[in-house]
Amino acid sequence: MNAADPLSAEVRALVDAMAEVFPDPGRAPLTAEALRAASRAGVGRPTRRLPLVEDRVIHGDPARPGSPPVPVRIYHPEGAVDGGPAVVFLHGGGWVLCDLDTHDGLCRELAARTGAAVVGVDYRRAPEHPFPAALLDAYAVLCWAARRSARVALAGDSAGGNLAAAAALMSLDRGGPRIAAQLLLYPVLDHRLDRPSATAYATGFFHTTAHMRWYWRQYLGADGDGADPYASPGLAADLSGLPPAYLLLPECDPLHDEGRAYAARLADAGVPVELSVAAGMFHGFLGLRGILPEADEALAAAASWLREALGRP
Repeated sequence: MNAADPLSAEVRALVDAMAEVFPDPGRAPLTAEALRAASRAGVGRPTRRLPLVEDRVIHGDPARPGSPPVPVRIYHPEGAVDGGPAVVFLHGGGWVLCDLDTHDGLCRELAARTGAAVVGVDYRRAPEHPFPAALLDAYAVLCWAARRSARVALAGDSAGGNLAAAAALMSLDRGGPRIAAQLLLYPVLDHRLDRPSATAYATGFFHTTAHMRWYWRQYLGADGDGADPYASPGLAADLSGLPPAYLLLPECDPLHDEGRAYAARLADAGVPVELSVAAGMFHGFLGLRGILPEADEALAAAASWLREALGRP
Protein backbone atom coordinates (compact mmCIF):
# COMPACT_ATOMS: atom_id res chain seq x y z
CA MET A 1 0.00 0.00 0.00
CA ASN A 2 1.11 3.59 -0.39
CA ALA A 3 0.62 6.64 1.77
CA ALA A 4 -2.41 7.72 -0.23
CA ASP A 5 -4.20 4.35 -0.24
CA PRO A 6 -4.81 2.17 2.85
CA LEU A 7 -5.40 -0.86 0.62
CA SER A 8 -2.56 -3.08 -0.55
CA ALA A 9 -2.01 -3.32 -4.29
CA GLU A 10 -3.59 -6.78 -4.36
CA VAL A 11 -6.67 -5.70 -2.41
CA ARG A 12 -6.99 -2.52 -4.46
CA ALA A 13 -7.09 -4.58 -7.66
CA LEU A 14 -9.86 -6.78 -6.24
CA VAL A 15 -11.91 -3.84 -4.98
CA ASP A 16 -11.65 -1.99 -8.27
CA ALA A 17 -12.60 -5.10 -10.26
CA MET A 18 -15.70 -5.68 -8.12
CA ALA A 19 -16.73 -2.04 -8.29
CA GLU A 20 -16.45 -2.08 -12.06
CA VAL A 21 -19.19 -4.70 -12.42
CA PHE A 22 -21.43 -3.67 -9.50
CA PRO A 23 -24.14 -1.03 -10.06
CA ASP A 24 -22.83 2.40 -9.07
CA PRO A 25 -25.14 5.35 -8.30
CA GLY A 26 -22.52 7.58 -9.90
CA ARG A 27 -23.04 5.87 -13.26
CA ALA A 28 -26.77 5.19 -13.35
CA PRO A 29 -29.78 5.18 -11.03
CA LEU A 30 -29.83 2.14 -8.76
CA THR A 31 -32.59 -0.44 -9.07
CA ALA A 32 -33.35 -3.42 -6.87
CA GLU A 33 -33.39 -5.69 -9.93
CA ALA A 34 -29.90 -4.70 -11.11
CA LEU A 35 -28.41 -4.97 -7.63
CA ARG A 36 -29.98 -8.37 -7.03
CA ALA A 37 -28.65 -9.69 -10.32
CA ALA A 38 -25.16 -8.42 -9.50
CA SER A 39 -25.22 -9.97 -6.03
CA ARG A 40 -26.03 -13.39 -7.45
CA ALA A 41 -23.36 -13.32 -10.15
CA GLY A 42 -20.79 -14.99 -7.92
CA VAL A 43 -23.04 -17.68 -6.44
CA GLY A 44 -21.48 -21.09 -7.03
CA ARG A 45 -21.53 -24.63 -5.72
CA PRO A 46 -21.11 -25.23 -1.98
CA THR A 47 -17.48 -25.57 -0.96
CA ARG A 48 -17.94 -26.90 2.60
CA ARG A 49 -19.75 -30.22 2.90
CA LEU A 50 -21.97 -30.75 5.93
CA PRO A 51 -23.86 -33.84 7.09
CA LEU A 52 -27.25 -32.19 6.50
CA VAL A 53 -28.51 -28.94 4.99
CA GLU A 54 -32.29 -28.58 4.87
CA ASP A 55 -34.71 -25.94 3.61
CA ARG A 56 -37.80 -25.42 5.72
CA VAL A 57 -40.60 -22.93 6.24
CA ILE A 58 -41.51 -21.81 9.74
CA HIS A 59 -44.88 -20.36 10.53
CA GLY A 60 -44.02 -16.87 11.65
CA ASP A 61 -44.40 -15.28 15.05
CA PRO A 62 -46.96 -17.11 17.23
CA ALA A 63 -47.54 -13.86 19.12
CA ARG A 64 -48.71 -12.21 15.88
CA PRO A 65 -51.65 -14.11 14.36
CA GLY A 66 -51.51 -13.96 10.60
CA SER A 67 -47.77 -13.28 10.44
CA PRO A 68 -46.32 -14.69 7.21
CA PRO A 69 -44.29 -17.90 7.05
CA VAL A 70 -40.53 -17.47 6.82
CA PRO A 71 -38.28 -19.73 4.70
CA VAL A 72 -35.09 -20.84 6.44
CA ARG A 73 -32.11 -23.03 5.61
CA ILE A 74 -30.68 -25.07 8.46
CA TYR A 75 -27.04 -26.17 8.43
CA HIS A 76 -26.23 -29.15 10.66
CA PRO A 77 -22.51 -29.60 11.35
CA GLU A 78 -20.74 -32.80 12.38
CA GLY A 79 -21.65 -33.74 15.93
CA ALA A 80 -24.75 -31.52 16.12
CA VAL A 81 -27.60 -32.93 18.21
CA ASP A 82 -31.25 -32.03 18.58
CA GLY A 83 -31.63 -29.27 21.13
CA GLY A 84 -28.00 -28.21 20.82
CA PRO A 85 -26.75 -24.64 20.26
CA ALA A 86 -28.03 -22.72 17.26
CA VAL A 87 -27.06 -19.55 15.43
CA VAL A 88 -29.76 -17.51 13.71
CA PHE A 89 -27.98 -15.88 10.76
CA LEU A 90 -29.29 -12.79 8.92
CA HIS A 91 -27.71 -12.13 5.54
CA GLY A 92 -26.57 -8.72 4.39
CA GLY A 93 -27.38 -6.87 1.19
CA GLY A 94 -28.85 -3.55 2.25
CA TRP A 95 -32.17 -5.24 3.12
CA VAL A 96 -32.75 -5.29 -0.66
CA LEU A 97 -30.46 -7.88 -2.24
CA CYS A 98 -28.78 -11.19 -1.42
CA ASP A 99 -30.52 -14.31 -0.14
CA LEU A 100 -29.90 -17.77 1.28
CA ASP A 101 -27.81 -18.76 -1.75
CA THR A 102 -25.47 -15.76 -1.71
CA HIS A 103 -24.60 -16.45 1.94
CA ASP A 104 -24.72 -20.23 1.78
CA GLY A 105 -20.93 -20.53 1.96
CA LEU A 106 -20.63 -18.25 4.99
CA CYS A 107 -23.36 -20.14 6.85
CA ARG A 108 -21.67 -23.45 6.09
CA GLU A 109 -18.39 -22.12 7.46
CA LEU A 110 -20.01 -20.82 10.63
CA ALA A 111 -21.72 -24.15 11.24
CA ALA A 112 -18.53 -26.15 10.70
CA ARG A 113 -16.36 -23.79 12.75
CA THR A 114 -18.73 -23.33 15.69
CA GLY A 115 -20.22 -26.82 15.89
CA ALA A 116 -23.66 -25.23 16.15
CA ALA A 117 -26.61 -25.53 13.82
CA VAL A 118 -26.93 -22.37 11.73
CA VAL A 119 -30.38 -21.17 10.70
CA GLY A 120 -30.21 -18.87 7.68
CA VAL A 121 -33.23 -16.61 7.39
CA ASP A 122 -34.83 -15.71 4.06
CA TYR A 123 -36.49 -12.59 5.42
CA ARG A 124 -38.74 -10.33 3.37
CA ARG A 125 -36.77 -7.73 1.45
CA ALA A 126 -37.24 -4.05 0.72
CA PRO A 127 -38.50 -2.09 -1.10
CA GLU A 128 -41.41 -4.52 -1.57
CA HIS A 129 -41.50 -5.09 2.19
CA PRO A 130 -40.14 -2.07 4.07
CA PHE A 131 -39.23 -1.78 7.76
CA PRO A 132 -40.07 -3.53 10.02
CA ALA A 133 -40.94 -6.60 7.89
CA ALA A 134 -37.40 -8.04 7.82
CA LEU A 135 -36.95 -7.50 11.55
CA LEU A 136 -40.26 -9.20 12.38
CA ASP A 137 -39.19 -12.20 10.30
CA ALA A 138 -35.83 -12.27 12.07
CA TYR A 139 -37.48 -12.15 15.47
CA ALA A 140 -39.95 -14.88 14.54
CA VAL A 141 -37.09 -17.20 13.58
CA LEU A 142 -35.20 -16.30 16.75
CA CYS A 143 -38.22 -17.34 18.85
CA TRP A 144 -38.61 -20.53 16.81
CA ALA A 145 -34.94 -21.46 17.23
CA ALA A 146 -34.96 -20.68 20.94
CA ARG A 147 -37.82 -23.12 21.49
CA ARG A 148 -35.67 -25.88 20.01
CA SER A 149 -32.16 -25.05 21.17
CA ALA A 150 -30.41 -25.01 24.51
CA ARG A 151 -28.47 -21.88 23.58
CA VAL A 152 -29.12 -19.51 20.69
CA ALA A 153 -27.03 -16.72 19.19
CA LEU A 154 -27.75 -14.03 16.62
CA ALA A 155 -25.37 -13.27 13.78
CA GLY A 156 -25.41 -11.20 10.62
CA ASP A 157 -23.32 -9.20 8.19
CA SER A 158 -24.00 -5.61 7.10
CA ALA A 159 -27.78 -5.13 6.98
CA GLY A 160 -28.02 -8.57 8.55
CA GLY A 161 -25.90 -7.27 11.40
CA ASN A 162 -28.46 -4.50 11.76
CA LEU A 163 -31.26 -7.07 11.99
CA ALA A 164 -29.32 -9.16 14.50
CA ALA A 165 -28.69 -6.14 16.74
CA ALA A 166 -32.31 -4.99 16.41
CA ALA A 167 -33.67 -8.47 17.15
CA ALA A 168 -31.55 -8.56 20.31
CA LEU A 169 -33.09 -5.24 21.37
CA MET A 170 -36.59 -6.47 20.54
CA SER A 171 -36.10 -9.66 22.52
CA LEU A 172 -34.92 -7.68 25.53
CA ASP A 173 -37.86 -5.29 25.30
CA ARG A 174 -40.43 -8.06 24.87
CA GLY A 175 -39.03 -10.42 27.47
CA GLY A 176 -38.25 -12.81 24.64
CA PRO A 177 -35.63 -15.52 24.26
CA ARG A 178 -32.42 -15.34 26.22
CA ILE A 179 -29.64 -14.81 23.66
CA ALA A 180 -26.18 -16.19 24.32
CA ALA A 181 -24.29 -13.89 21.95
CA GLN A 182 -24.54 -11.53 19.00
CA LEU A 183 -21.98 -11.66 16.19
CA LEU A 184 -22.12 -8.40 14.23
CA LEU A 185 -20.07 -8.37 11.03
CA TYR A 186 -19.63 -4.80 9.72
CA PRO A 187 -23.18 -3.99 10.88
CA VAL A 188 -25.42 -1.11 9.78
CA LEU A 189 -26.36 0.75 12.96
CA ASP A 190 -27.17 4.42 12.31
CA HIS A 191 -29.27 5.85 9.47
CA ARG A 192 -27.66 9.29 9.74
CA LEU A 193 -24.33 8.32 8.15
CA ASP A 194 -22.79 11.44 9.64
CA ARG A 195 -19.60 10.05 11.22
CA PRO A 196 -16.12 10.72 9.77
CA SER A 197 -15.72 7.29 8.17
CA ALA A 198 -18.84 7.90 6.04
CA THR A 199 -16.89 10.75 4.45
CA ALA A 200 -13.36 9.32 4.53
CA TYR A 201 -14.43 6.07 2.81
CA ALA A 202 -17.43 7.42 0.90
CA THR A 203 -16.07 6.18 -2.44
CA GLY A 204 -13.28 3.99 -3.73
CA PHE A 205 -13.76 1.03 -1.37
CA PHE A 206 -16.51 -0.92 -3.19
CA HIS A 207 -19.41 -0.23 -0.80
CA THR A 208 -20.07 3.50 -0.94
CA THR A 209 -21.91 5.95 1.28
CA ALA A 210 -24.25 6.65 -1.65
CA HIS A 211 -25.12 2.96 -1.83
CA MET A 212 -25.89 2.98 1.88
CA ARG A 213 -28.12 6.04 1.64
CA TRP A 214 -30.07 4.37 -1.17
CA TYR A 215 -30.46 1.17 0.87
CA TRP A 216 -31.80 3.16 3.80
CA ARG A 217 -34.42 4.81 1.58
CA GLN A 218 -35.60 1.43 0.33
CA TYR A 219 -35.72 -0.07 3.81
CA LEU A 220 -37.53 2.79 5.53
CA GLY A 221 -39.95 3.43 2.71
CA ALA A 222 -42.15 6.50 2.66
CA ASP A 223 -43.20 6.34 6.30
CA GLY A 224 -40.31 4.69 8.16
CA ASP A 225 -38.46 6.51 10.92
CA GLY A 226 -34.71 6.01 10.76
CA ALA A 227 -34.39 7.16 14.37
CA ASP A 228 -36.48 4.22 15.58
CA PRO A 229 -33.99 2.09 17.55
CA TYR A 230 -35.31 -1.04 15.83
CA ALA A 231 -34.19 0.56 12.55
CA SER A 232 -31.01 2.18 13.93
CA PRO A 233 -29.88 0.11 16.94
CA GLY A 234 -27.00 2.53 17.42
CA LEU A 235 -29.54 5.13 18.52
CA ALA A 236 -31.19 3.00 21.22
CA ALA A 237 -31.35 4.91 24.50
CA ASP A 238 -30.31 1.99 26.73
CA LEU A 239 -28.12 -0.95 25.73
CA SER A 240 -27.82 -2.53 29.15
CA GLY A 241 -28.86 -6.15 29.41
CA LEU A 242 -28.01 -7.03 25.80
CA PRO A 243 -26.08 -10.24 25.10
CA PRO A 244 -22.28 -10.30 24.73
CA ALA A 245 -21.20 -8.97 21.35
CA TYR A 246 -18.39 -9.38 18.85
CA LEU A 247 -18.04 -6.66 16.24
CA LEU A 248 -15.87 -7.12 13.16
CA LEU A 249 -15.17 -3.79 11.48
CA PRO A 250 -13.13 -3.32 8.29
CA GLU A 251 -10.85 -0.29 8.49
CA CYS A 252 -11.95 1.11 5.10
CA ASP A 253 -15.71 1.06 5.52
CA PRO A 254 -18.14 4.00 5.55
CA LEU A 255 -19.81 2.25 8.51
CA HIS A 256 -16.63 1.82 10.55
CA ASP A 257 -17.20 4.67 13.00
CA GLU A 258 -20.80 3.80 13.79
CA GLY A 259 -19.62 0.29 14.64
CA ARG A 260 -16.92 1.64 16.93
CA ALA A 261 -19.43 3.93 18.62
CA TYR A 262 -21.81 1.02 19.20
CA ALA A 263 -19.07 -1.14 20.68
CA ALA A 264 -18.11 1.69 23.05
CA ARG A 265 -21.74 2.20 24.11
CA LEU A 266 -22.18 -1.52 24.74
CA ALA A 267 -19.09 -1.53 26.94
CA ASP A 268 -20.30 1.55 28.81
CA ALA A 269 -23.61 -0.24 29.43
CA GLY A 270 -21.78 -3.19 30.98
CA VAL A 271 -22.21 -5.53 28.02
CA PRO A 272 -19.17 -7.75 27.33
CA VAL A 273 -17.92 -6.74 23.91
CA GLU A 274 -14.99 -7.64 21.70
CA LEU A 275 -14.02 -5.33 18.85
CA SER A 276 -11.93 -6.62 15.95
CA VAL A 277 -10.69 -4.17 13.31
CA ALA A 278 -9.56 -5.64 9.99
CA ALA A 279 -6.77 -3.32 8.84
CA GLY A 280 -6.73 -2.53 5.14
CA MET A 281 -10.04 -4.32 4.54
CA PHE A 282 -13.35 -3.11 3.12
CA HIS A 283 -17.09 -3.66 3.65
CA GLY A 284 -18.09 -7.16 2.57
CA PHE A 285 -14.55 -8.57 2.55
CA LEU A 286 -15.64 -11.88 4.13
CA GLY A 287 -17.13 -12.69 0.75
CA LEU A 288 -13.57 -13.22 -0.51
CA ARG A 289 -12.78 -16.14 1.76
CA GLY A 290 -10.26 -18.37 0.01
CA ILE A 291 -8.92 -15.39 -1.91
CA LEU A 292 -7.97 -12.96 0.84
CA PRO A 293 -6.05 -14.49 3.77
CA GLU A 294 -7.35 -11.62 5.90
CA ALA A 295 -10.92 -12.78 5.31
CA ASP A 296 -10.15 -16.33 6.41
CA GLU A 297 -8.30 -15.10 9.48
CA ALA A 298 -11.12 -12.73 10.46
CA LEU A 299 -13.76 -15.42 10.06
CA ALA A 300 -11.72 -17.90 12.08
CA ALA A 301 -11.39 -15.44 14.97
CA ALA A 302 -15.09 -14.50 14.90
CA ALA A 303 -16.20 -18.14 14.76
CA SER A 304 -13.85 -19.05 17.61
CA TRP A 305 -15.42 -16.35 19.77
CA LEU A 306 -18.92 -17.52 18.87
CA ARG A 307 -18.07 -21.17 19.54
CA GLU A 308 -16.85 -20.26 23.02
CA ALA A 309 -19.91 -18.04 23.67
CA LEU A 310 -22.14 -20.98 22.82
CA GLY A 311 -20.26 -23.26 25.18
CA ARG A 312 -18.94 -25.55 22.48
CA PRO A 313 -15.75 -27.47 23.39
